[in-house]
Amino acid sequence: MATIYDCSAEAELLIGMRLARTAIGRGDLVVMPTDTVYGVAADAFNAEAVAKLLAAKGRTRQAPPPVLIPGIPTLDALAESVPSVVRTLVDAYWPGGLTIILPSRSSLTWDLGETRGTVALRMPSNRIALELLSETGPLAVSSANLTGKPAATTAAQAEAMLGESVSAYLDDGEGGTVPSTIVDATGLFALDGKLRIVRDGTIPANDIRELVGADQCE
Repeated sequence: MATIYDCSAEAELLIGMRLARTAIGRGDLVVMPTDTVYGVAADAFNAEAVAKLLAAKGRTRQAPPPVLIPGIPTLDALAESVPSVVRTLVDAYWPGGLTIILPSRSSLTWDLGETRGTVALRMPSNRIALELLSETGPLAVSSANLTGKPAATTAAQAEAMLGESVSAYLDDGEGGTVPSTIVDATGLFALDGKLRIVRDGTIPANDIRELVGADQCE
């Protein structure tokens, strides 16, 4: 049975983080807290690890996972281009509960599934998540649950669903119950293109429209 590490206890935090880094490095899965629901994570640049993630959740390649990143420089490294409207959103809501879909760099050698040349990026605000990301680099992260089941808000809930398919569970207490808001920014690259809000979440759609202007959103 995979171990749940209580990150509020210093000794368990150190052990859990070390084992989580090792697991990611060898292509295994880790459950981690985020500022929204708990997520199951894999090395974004390891195609076999991403396939394990999809299999553990019971998802197909038609539902590629988002990628969590440690900071703005990684956004510029992974996205082909970042429009000024997206930078406005990032300045306002990162780190936090906003996922942004952008064209991915064509030079990247990764396989997240059927992405059609895009990548969904987010910088979370949870301290454990950011520390792990700073040490591992970008992680493919999807909600820590079986497809069709409610997203896990605790490490124990995640373990009950994902069990031995995950090598280590990092427990940072009760998580959020609402996922991130997802904004598709790929339309901005077309003539007169606009942002499209594809999932309502922790950041209200109206707040996004007010920030960037209603004329920038579908």
